[in-house]
Amino acid sequence: MNRPLLPPIVPAGAAIEAASFRLIEAEIGEQEIYDAQQWPVVRRLIHTSGDFALHGLTAFHPAAITEGVAALSRGAPLIVDVEMIRAGLTSRRLTPLGLTVHQWNADPQVIAQAQAEGTTRSVQAMRHGWRSGLLTGSVVAIGNAPTALLELIRLVRQEGVRPALVIGVPVGFIAAAESKEALMTLAECPWITIRGTKGGSTLAVAALHALMDLALESRP
Repeated sequence: MNRPLLPPIVPAGAAIEAASFRLIEAEIGEQEIYDAQQWPVVRRLIHTSGDFALHGLTAFHPAAITEGVAALSRGAPLIVDVEMIRAGLTSRRLTPLGLTVHQWNADPQVIAQAQAEGTTRSVQAMRHGWRSGLLTGSVVAIGNAPTALLELIRLVRQEGVRPALVIGVPVGFIAAAESKEALMTLAECPWITIRGTKGGSTLAVAALHALMDLALESRP
């Protein structure tokens, strides 16, 4: 069940992380909800949040890990809904995989379109990604805006957009749980989500880091 960590920048930090993972596994015990590929993602979500409720609340499309790791291994674009996710991703994972992160909430064109149409920047950012041709084949991580996730689902169903993986974990009380329930009905592309109101940008980063680790470990 334990997977080797990336070569640590600071060995003491890696030792603390490994000890934390052991404590999480000891607390959970013999878990039977997740398979051997899914568990490292859930474990890192728990490690990031200190929230054992994520064991059980986290849900996966059957192809999520396989398709997500394959996409990251080939350097697929990363599309995120807020700058906080981009800021949280570590270069020691991004650089070896050749990954580029895209986020358009501050784009003047996106802001102008949101004002003109009375929508959110997050909705317009997803549309911008679609028009740019970057969404299909990408890994999309949404940790903040339910409107971004709902728009992405619409683009998948109505416009034929096909991300390699959607990590949909927006946090909050207005349409957050509903957007994730809608994501779990999506058959057209793989997804990872957290049921209910829990989520956030830090958990989106944690899921991406876990998948990047799996991608790096799968290299020959």
